[in-house]
Amino acid sequence: MKTKIQHLRAKYRYSIILLRELVVNDFKLRYQHSALGYLWSLLKPFSQFLILYVVFVKVLGIGANIPHFGVALLLGIVLWSYFTEVTNGSIMAIVGRGDLLRKVNFPRYVVILSGSLSALINLAINLAVVVIFMLIDKAQVSAYAILMPLLIVELFVFALSLGFLLSSLYVRFRDVNHIWDVVMQAAFFATPIMYVFNDIYDKYPVIAKIMIVNPVAQIIQDSRHILMHPKNITLGYVYGSKLAYLIPVAIVTVTAIVAGLYFKKRSPYFAEEV
Repeated sequence: MKTKIQHLRAKYRYSIILLRELVVNDFKLRYQHSALGYLWSLLKPFSQFLILYVVFVKVLGIGANIPHFGVALLLGIVLWSYFTEVTNGSIMAIVGRGDLLRKVNFPRYVVILSGSLSALINLAINLAVVVIFMLIDKAQVSAYAILMPLLIVELFVFALSLGFLLSSLYVRFRDVNHIWDVVMQAAFFATPIMYVFNDIYDKYPVIAKIMIVNPVAQIIQDSRHILMHPKNITLGYVYGSKLAYLIPVAIVTVTAIVAGLYFKKRSPYFAEEV
C-alpha cells in the first residue's frame, strides 16, 4: 500500500507543483496593482449585499415572506458568481496558454484545474463574509449545515466539468464563447437567485420542477434551506421524495464523465490547434 502511494506521489509530483504555482500566481494577479489588494475579496460581497438588500428587500419588498432573504440573496449571488467565474474563465484557458503548451510538455488538465482552485479560494473568502452577515441577521442555521461542504463539492465538480468541456470545444470552435454567454444569461434568470423560488412553485409548480433539477439551482436552494431558514423549499420538497436528488447528481456525473473523456481525447492535439 505504501509503495502504491509513493508511486502515485512520484507520478503526479510535477503536476502538483505546477498546479500550486499556477493557483498562487493566478490569485496574486487577480489583485495586482490594486490599491486595496486582497481587501476587494471582502469589500465586493459586502457592497453587493448592501445594494441587493436596499434595492430588492427594502425598496421592492422581494422576499418579505422569507426570513433572512437579504442574506439568502447574497448567498445565491456568491455561489452563482463562483460558477460563472470557473466556466467563463475556463473557456479560453487553453487557448490563452497556447505559447506555453507549444514550448513545455505538461498535463493539460492543470490549466483548467488551477483556475477552478483559484476561484474556490475566492469563494471561501466570500462565504466567510456571508457567515458574518448570517450571524448579524441571526439566521436559523439547521443541523444539516454540516452537509454544506458536500454542496460545495457538487458545485466544484459541476463547474470544473463544464470548464473542461468548454475549454476543449473552444480550441476547435471559437463560437463556443458567444454561445455560452447566451446560455449563461438564460441560466441566470432560470436559476432562483434574485427572486423567491417558493413563489414560482406556488404559481407554476411544473416550471418549478424543471428549474430545480438544475444542479446550480438545487445547490443554491439547499444552501439557503440549511443555512438561512427551512422555509426555503428544496428539490426534495418540490418532488415529495429525496430520491429526486438522483436527477441533479446524475446530471453532474454524466457531465463529468463526458467532459473528462472528451478533454482526454482532444488534449494531445491542443498544442497544434491553438
